Amino acid sequence: MDTSTTPDLQALTDWTFPVEGMTCASCAGRVEKALAALPGVTQANVNLATETATVTAAPQVDLGALRGAVEKAGYAVGEQAVQLDIEGMTCASCVARVEKALLKVPGVLSAEVNLATERAQVKLAGREPDIARLLQAVQQAGYSARPVGAADARTAAARRNDWWPVAVAAVLSLPLIVPMIAMAWGADWALPGWVQLALATPVQFWLGGRFYRAAWKALKARTGNMDLLVALGTSAGYGLSVWQLSRHSSHGMPHLYFEASAVVITLVLLGKWLETRAKRQTTEAIRALNALRPETARVRRDGAEVEVPAAQVAVGDMVVIRPGERVPVDGVVAEGASEVDESLITGESLPVARHEGDKVTGGAVNGQGLMVVRTTAVGAESTLARIVRLVESAQAKKAPIQRLVDRVSEVFVPVIVGIAFVTLLAWGLATGDWSNAILNAVAVLVIACPCALGLATPTAIMAGTGVAARHGILIKDAEALEIAHSLKTVAWDKTGTLTEGHPRLVAAEPVAGGDRQGLLALSAAIQSGSEHSLARAVLEAAAAEHITVPPATGLRALAGRGMAAQVQARSLLLGSTRLMQESGVELSALAERAQQLQAQGATVSWVADVGGAPALLGLLAFGDTVKPAAARAVARLRELGVHSVLVSGDNRGSVAAVAGELGIEDFRADVLPGDKAAIVAELKAGGVRVAMVGDGINDAPALAAADVGIAMSTGTDVAMHAAGVTLMRGDPALVGDAIDISRRTYAKIRQNLFWAFVYNLVGVPLAAFGLLNPVIAGAAMAFSSVSVVTNALLLRNWKGSSR
Repeated sequence: MDTSTTPDLQALTDWTFPVEGMTCASCAGRVEKALAALPGVTQANVNLATETATVTAAPQVDLGALRGAVEKAGYAVGEQAVQLDIEGMTCASCVARVEKALLKVPGVLSAEVNLATERAQVKLAGREPDIARLLQAVQQAGYSARPVGAADARTAAARRNDWWPVAVAAVLSLPLIVPMIAMAWGADWALPGWVQLALATPVQFWLGGRFYRAAWKALKARTGNMDLLVALGTSAGYGLSVWQLSRHSSHGMPHLYFEASAVVITLVLLGKWLETRAKRQTTEAIRALNALRPETARVRRDGAEVEVPAAQVAVGDMVVIRPGERVPVDGVVAEGASEVDESLITGESLPVARHEGDKVTGGAVNGQGLMVVRTTAVGAESTLARIVRLVESAQAKKAPIQRLVDRVSEVFVPVIVGIAFVTLLAWGLATGDWSNAILNAVAVLVIACPCALGLATPTAIMAGTGVAARHGILIKDAEALEIAHSLKTVAWDKTGTLTEGHPRLVAAEPVAGGDRQGLLALSAAIQSGSEHSLARAVLEAAAAEHITVPPATGLRALAGRGMAAQVQARSLLLGSTRLMQESGVELSALAERAQQLQAQGATVSWVADVGGAPALLGLLAFGDTVKPAAARAVARLRELGVHSVLVSGDNRGSVAAVAGELGIEDFRADVLPGDKAAIVAELKAGGVRVAMVGDGINDAPALAAADVGIAMSTGTDVAMHAAGVTLMRGDPALVGDAIDISRRTYAKIRQNLFWAFVYNLVGVPLAAFGLLNPVIAGAAMAFSSVSVVTNALLLRNWKGSSR
């Protein structure tokens, strides 16, 4: 599709990417039309058979614009996510450079690089990502990369022996700094100049060689980083000393500054070593979770127990778990009973009983009983694997506040180099003492610390998500963790969230002249095709009374209202008051009794025959027990200054009874599933942050609409997918804990950023005015990064109130 103007063919770019969601030729035409309408697009072709789009466009059209056009047409660009381990980054400037390099690779939709985890998350348009091009882009930016999980024995060995450069640098630098320390006690002596040169040179160029290599790569990429500052600063001090030594080699002892350059390099190496060790501690939660995976499993095959690698266990296999062993798979207890310790998975501090038919989670520790478990999930689909992926994903992503830091980091190094140059000229021209001018400029270069800025946010996020995971709170992304600190309202679902979610039938009352067992039989027939908790309660009651359930046909679920079916040639409805009113069923015969039951907290459903003139057959009343921790959870939120709202599809009487028991003043009853999202939007309209807590499929829209969705893992997968936070056990008190850990993590982020900025805002002017010795500046620089990481690690001491 040609434009009206003649394009510059040399400048055009061809894009090819998959399009998802197309089902017919009209879909392909709609996508093609949307792409062709973009300014700068000269040609657009969409192939339905291969589900791909090929676009020729001007340089100003990027993949983001093309994706936006596809999404606006109602479809999606196919994506693949790739994770890369990045080596060689030292500060936030490095992060920005790697991200820019990755974003320039054709097909890359987004790239996020985390300094603390030294990992990049890249999203590409396409079904088969070109890993080689990504690795090449990182290498051209001056770093090295490999796909996550790729074996690298050298890295493991380097981590075991990464202490020796610090030790050797300290041994060589100590003789240089002893005379400087001795001056404090009045001693005035110094090592011969050639000895100082011999000690300082290996520190400068051998042990400090990493700074030169990284600085050179940064310069080739036309940018700067921490290594460039260290290399410039220490080279200036070393070069000045060499020059002074050569000038005065034949007469007198010149003033040398070898100790400044050597000690600065030693201190920076020490700081990076301590920083690396501290960063490893922030990933302790991931390592602890990975350690829960047993290497082998004992499987029953052909009547015998065979020990096989855990990776070879298949779904349906019967796994034998002896007392004291870890459960190697997710499954259901087929034989035996025991108690299992799931503390590292769910945060539950006490062992929980497991009998036949109960679910067990891989990684839990079996107690005193022998169990045989039928496998339901293995490998990447297991609960433990999903938890690890969620925590890794949250730790790798950036919090919104980090974007501000990234913008500052992009200009940080050039600004510092400029300040150092101005300092050099100002002192040199004003005093004529160029040696002192160089030292002051060196101090400016050395005190500046972009690495503290880069580590301030991700280390706090890693520590916060890690400790939350250990307490049974899985945070899907850093944005949810950051937003949760400002929550002012929590909207609660009732059934399964604040109540046990296992209702039982407490009353089945027919209209006058009716038969109770007949009513229960018809009700069980209608509910036979439903998985709803109320349906299970009806079927359990019918089974307990040994009632024969007649067959039902034409079963239909009426969303948020009830069920419809044909039973014994009768058209029956079972459902809410709203359903009866919409169907014209008169409820007055049992209205008073229904009000009594609802006042007691029961949920009332009605049964009616609508084959001819609508006629009420009876009512069913269900009781559900409030969770023991529910009242404490609501009270905890009140202490945190968070307002609770109860939102439920149950009748007003039942909802009011639960709200009264829990001390919730604001509640909404008779809410359809689609209306829950509207209520969340209404609550948000006041300008406050709102969280939604739920566990069912019907809660998914509201969970997605809330600022933060919080799902119970005891509920459905749909709810957990829509939520930003998942609670690994059905304890509502964890909601308060999630908000608390968010607030503490955000406080650490602010503290870290404050100190990172203060180090630079205070230290750089002091150095520029000649009030900081380069050695002191180097120590402050090293300490700044270590202090930021150490401050973040204090989050590991957090204890949730729910325990």
